[in-house]
Amino acid sequence: MQYTTHYITPVGRILIAEKNHALAGLWIEGQKYFPASFREETAEKCDRPIFKQVKQWLDSYFKGENPPVSELPIAPAGSDFRRAVWEILCEIPYGKTTTYGEIAKRLAARRGLSQMSAQAVGGAVGHNPISIIIPCHRVIGTNGSLTGYAGGIEKKAQLLALEGVDISKFSIPQKGTAL
Repeated sequence: MQYTTHYITPVGRILIAEKNHALAGLWIEGQKYFPASFREETAEKCDRPIFKQVKQWLDSYFKGENPPVSELPIAPAGSDFRRAVWEILCEIPYGKTTTYGEIAKRLAARRGLSQMSAQAVGGAVGHNPISIIIPCHRVIGTNGSLTGYAGGIEKKAQLLALEGVDISKFSIPQKGTAL
């Protein structure tokens, strides 16, 4: 059984999901793949202890603080490959960005491979079930484009600006799947 609750944030209403006392999902309402990992019965239940922790984490984050991901028990459902990519996302420093290609290089090195597909990494980043907390918004295109955020480009820009990133140096794609 998964439990859910809603919370209002500066980027909109979000859905938070818990399974086995750990954070299993956090989606900005209406985002792409919202919520793709629900494969079992769910029930709305606001009083779960993890929800209080997540809401406190989000409150700190939206005040411009840098709460560590390690403060929360997280358990995103996904393949070994996706979970490896999400682990790397958690290593991207607050207020910094990286590219899909750089994540691919890091993952290849960890797995003892000569290379890894940046497109495959992009697919894993796009299916991140714990938005904001697993900071997929910190990943940009190699060409400096704010692309690939399932929550929408404007929300990605808002999150990066909150973290003090100068978003004026990035371009916004005119077409694509993440608009």
